[in-house]
Amino acid sequence: MAGSVSPASPEPYRASTAPPFPRPRRPLGPPPGAGARHWYENVLGWATAPGAPLRLMTGVRFDVLDVPAEAGAVALRHLAPASPVALMGGRMRLLVAAGSAEELPGLLDWLEWGALAPDLRALGAGCLTEAPAPPERVVGAAMPRPGAGAMQGAAVWLRPPEPGRDVEAVLPALPSFEGVTGAPDLARLVDTVAAQCHRVRLRRGAGPRSRGRDQPLAFS
Repeated sequence: MAGSVSPASPEPYRASTAPPFPRPRRPLGPPPGAGARHWYENVLGWATAPGAPLRLMTGVRFDVLDVPAEAGAVALRHLAPASPVALMGGRMRLLVAAGSAEELPGLLDWLEWGALAPDLRALGAGCLTEAPAPPERVVGAAMPRPGAGAMQGAAVWLRPPEPGRDVEAVLPALPSFEGVTGAPDLARLVDTVAAQCHRVRLRRGAGPRSRGRDQPLAFS
């Protein structure tokens, strides 16, 4: 009709471009390894390195003597029952007094093992060692059986450290001028491990065939 005004056309529907309402999210739990780190740092008082996997700093409260598992097993008799021992990838890690790593080369020479025991390694100041999983009662995780997973490279405790004990007091150490009471003798431990390492190498046909008749064991 002339002169009439047609009704305004409705605006076309446009989908909302606003972001959807976020879904509820579960509270974030502690990061992996937090319980283990707390146990090592706050219960045992051991220093850990940042990052993953969880690693312990050596040279602070203890050093580590890293030896073939077969040789380490023979030397267990020289350790106190509460002395911590770990397994990792066919190697045994014996905790020894801090500063022992620095003494190891001279000690091997004094015991007349020298280059005959190349399988012995010591981790001291500035080094790191992988932290085995704490016992089940600490973090609620399954505690591996002694040796379970060790051959795959995972560190496990054969003898875990016990909270409430003065661990350093039972670690093998060299006697001082004042005398050390209660701590196993580091020299006897190293001599036993070196002798066993040498026997293992001879069975495998590697290395020198004899130590020499004029080089008796320092300790029997």
